[in-house]
Amino acid sequence: MSQRPETPHLDRIHSPADLKRLSLAELRRVADELRAETISAVSETGGHLGAGLGVVELTVALHHVFDTPRDKLIWDVSHQCYPHKILTGRRDRIRTLRQKDGLSGFTKRTESPYDPFGAAHSSTSISAALGFTIARDLGAPLATGQGDAIAVIGDGALSAGMAYEALNNAGHLGRRLIVVLNDNEMSIAPPTGAMSAYLSRLYAGAPFQDLKAAAKSAVSFLPPPFQEGARRAKELLKAVTVGGTLFEELGFSYVGPIDGHDMDSLVAVLSTVKARADGPILIHAITKKGKGYAEDRPDKGHATAKFDVVTGKQKKSPSNVPSYTKVFAQSLIRTAEADPFVTAVTAAMPDGTGLDLFAERFPDRCFDVGIAEQHAVTFSAGMAAGGLKPFCALYSTFLQRGFDQVVHDVAIQRLPVRFAIDRAGLVGADGCTHAGSYDIAFLSNLPGFVVMAAADEAELVHMVATAHAIDDRPSAFRFPRGEGVGVEMPETGVPLEIGRGRMIAEGDRVAILNFGARLKEVRQAAEALAARGIRPTIADARFAKPLDIDLIDRLAAEHEALITIEEGAIGGFGSHVAQHLAESGVFDRGLKYRSMVLPDVFIDQASPEDMYAVAGMNAVDIERKVLDTLGVATLEKRA
Repeated sequence: MSQRPETPHLDRIHSPADLKRLSLAELRRVADELRAETISAVSETGGHLGAGLGVVELTVALHHVFDTPRDKLIWDVSHQCYPHKILTGRRDRIRTLRQKDGLSGFTKRTESPYDPFGAAHSSTSISAALGFTIARDLGAPLATGQGDAIAVIGDGALSAGMAYEALNNAGHLGRRLIVVLNDNEMSIAPPTGAMSAYLSRLYAGAPFQDLKAAAKSAVSFLPPPFQEGARRAKELLKAVTVGGTLFEELGFSYVGPIDGHDMDSLVAVLSTVKARADGPILIHAITKKGKGYAEDRPDKGHATAKFDVVTGKQKKSPSNVPSYTKVFAQSLIRTAEADPFVTAVTAAMPDGTGLDLFAERFPDRCFDVGIAEQHAVTFSAGMAAGGLKPFCALYSTFLQRGFDQVVHDVAIQRLPVRFAIDRAGLVGADGCTHAGSYDIAFLSNLPGFVVMAAADEAELVHMVATAHAIDDRPSAFRFPRGEGVGVEMPETGVPLEIGRGRMIAEGDRVAILNFGARLKEVRQAAEALAARGIRPTIADARFAKPLDIDLIDRLAAEHEALITIEEGAIGGFGSHVAQHLAESGVFDRGLKYRSMVLPDVFIDQASPEDMYAVAGMNAVDIERKVLDTLGVATLEKRA
């Protein structure tokens, strides 16, 4: 375990109220210690480090100036919220971040009154803050005594259309609303698009200038100990207003750019805004992601496993088994080498989806559209309509953001967009906000879609080839986070027969029909059942749509019980199987049918194994389901 830093000033901070009485010099020392404490904590837990290090001074200044939780501080995405959690009474639990029964890695309403709005997906903060503002202005019961609403949003999040929709509406309504643009030029991947270039032009090459109106009047609103600091801020900050900015055209007063690591500047500007703002205002703060520790790394310390603070070396167990993501990327590269019309689209996740490898090989055929899943889907649809073969690679949890486009722009037009759905199922430390729980259900209910799930990394190779071969309708293949199971890998992918599963093991009495990556757990359960004299038949469906009707009918006819299992919510594969069985009348002949799906709850962060234990989908749970279904004495209940 890393030696914990000495933090004498931070030790005196038990809530944001304790920051109110501190001088600027003391606030700077608190910020330095807060940065060290954040590094120390994340070294023990792993997590999103760089974003929080970039907003340490901003976090201290916001809590010093504003009156949280009366003032509603809303962090967009909330990768950057660890320092905020430390200052808001959760320091004693900060080393439980992202662990089972510990603190969430994101803001969470049930965790603290200082988290007024839960997050984890991007570009929602301005909409939420505007909602709080209207609730306050209309006197809603829960908003009694509420002060300001402050949204802190990163420059990467401004690539999403939702942020512009909120800015446009807020400017139109003209209510007092404060938006802090945390501009570090570095989200998960470097921000892309015209907005990134526009923000750069606002401050590139320009020296710090007078604060003009804001800094000029700031001194009179500050307590005497801070007045000298405010005078100094006038010399350090850039212009309060850059005439004719996009934000002003949207109805916001624009302040900045300002130095997001200069405590004097931050306190001066925030104090002035708090005292004088009478409508929507945007404060543009320039920060460095990973400030003070990881700012020189390529990813700025965005996400990390546990690590050694001194060396920075991450504590990951070596493995010879490739990750599913890497297998997908390598398979897609081989496919694109043989077909010049294959393209790839990602929404600000080139590393996470493996498309950074594709981009190195085919830079002209790989497109990072920024945090804009809706655009990614329709952009892919347009490419498909134009004769290209796009693979739209998104995490399951983020594909949800583009569902309307999947329906209207892809499915209805029967366009052959290939969706590569990463992080399917329960993903661990990021918790319920990042679980890939719903894509089976919402895609399988769309006419004409082909929906596949890889049981192992070899199957994933074949499903990439299958999706490539489908040129008359949309398709999707899903795969989990993390390493494969270590199966022998094919040299090249072979397209599967559409809607055909495969037999894994022949048995009797009970058949288990697997869809997706629980096959390893099914095999383990079968080994345990064999010791009891029960030999289940095991089949891998491969397809949730179209169903392998022949396989399902055979399993139903030859066994007294049929159990399906999938890493998705109710309404997906098992529901479609049940619908077919009901219509075929097989239940009238006494078939016992059970469906193992994710439970109707949001499962909090833990290891994937622990999350699947909560879901009741590990090998021991599958074994128990078989025994219960057959009426055999059940296993001892887990303690």
